[in-house]
Amino acid sequence: MESIAINQSGYQIKRGRIEEITELTELEKLFRIVLPDDEALDHDPGQFVQVSLFGVGEAPISICSSPTRRDSFELCVRNAGRFTAALHQLKVGDEVGIRGPFGVGFPVVPLEGNDVLLIAGGLGIAPLRSLINFIIDNRRDFGKVDILLGSRDPESMLFCDELAYWRKRIDINFCCSVDRAAPEWEGNVGLITALIPGASLDPLKTIAVACGPPIMYRFVVDELLKKGIPESHIYLSLERHMKCGLGKCGHCQIHDVYCCQDGPVFNYSWVKKIKGAI
Repeated sequence: MESIAINQSGYQIKRGRIEEITELTELEKLFRIVLPDDEALDHDPGQFVQVSLFGVGEAPISICSSPTRRDSFELCVRNAGRFTAALHQLKVGDEVGIRGPFGVGFPVVPLEGNDVLLIAGGLGIAPLRSLINFIIDNRRDFGKVDILLGSRDPESMLFCDELAYWRKRIDINFCCSVDRAAPEWEGNVGLITALIPGASLDPLKTIAVACGPPIMYRFVVDELLKKGIPESHIYLSLERHMKCGLGKCGHCQIHDVYCCQDGPVFNYSWVKKIKGAI
């Protein structure tokens, strides 16, 4: 039997040290992590890592920082269960186990030279943030950039300081909407799909990337197709219960597709053919 070195197998765990913790909302915290000897993670926007807590377990978490910022990487974690609750208890200086990065991320090369429409729903802004900041750091390589963000309410919005920065930039069109808000809210109220018809797009030059809850995709895709954007210009990041990150356990399997290895980002013209994918 052929033997595989542990450092080439995907099972190797590196010790990551928490350098900074930022409380984003009541449920979400942002962790900035460094690897030993300041090693770069070398990820692509849209990939994820397996994070382990010794004695607790392991879970996949999307990387939300751009690979252009190589001295560390960031993970946005919602407190939604036993593992993430334990993660939220950690302090600056504590260590976590890191495997990866894993998966197929956002299509950076096809995006270059084109207009880009980025659509985020809820926590989907976390992985999409890695691509947004990559584009900002390489702004000359991309055409017109539109960012549409949907959130349950104003209090649930993540990265509020960065949203304000994106809104002020003259080379980015940023627009957001909330499902519900108090009367003093002066922004848009309604589903994120309501923002798409008003976006000024050149459909044949625009590539759309969406990241959010699965229920959002069918309606977002319908609106994009109404705008004349070809199916091959639409990319979706699928949300599945990934477990091992290596295509071994089958938790994220859809027929013969493994989201952890073949995705989580897929081209719509291909993934629409897979029954149950969206």
